Amino acid sequence: MTDETDPAPLDRSGDAGFHLTVDGRRIPVEPGQTVGAAMLAAGIRSWRTTRFAGKPRGLFCGIGVCFDCLVTVDGTPSLRACLVTARPDDEVTTT
Repeated sequence: MTDETDPAPLDRSGDAGFHLTVDGRRIPVEPGQTVGAAMLAAGIRSWRTTRFAGKPRGLFCGIGVCFDCLVTVDGTPSLRACLVTARPDDEVTTT
C-alpha cells in the first residue's frame, strides 16, 4: 500500500486525436469519445429544438434513454449522439 493520493498520469503518447464535422464545423475528437461528448467538448450545447415549443435540446441523459440528442451521422438519420462512437471524418448534421 502506498501513501500516494494522486492518480497516475495518463499516458496519451499512443492516442492520436482526429476530427469530425458538425454542420460544416470541424471539431476535435479524442479516441473513444461519442459524437455527443465531442460536441459538448467543442462547446456545442444544443443542436435541435422541440417540435412545438422550439425549446433547445442537446445531450440530456447521456445514456440513450431520452432521445434529446438525435443527429444524422454520415447520412444515417435519428441516431443518438450519446451512443454513437465518433470516427475520423464523420459528417454530423443536426437539422
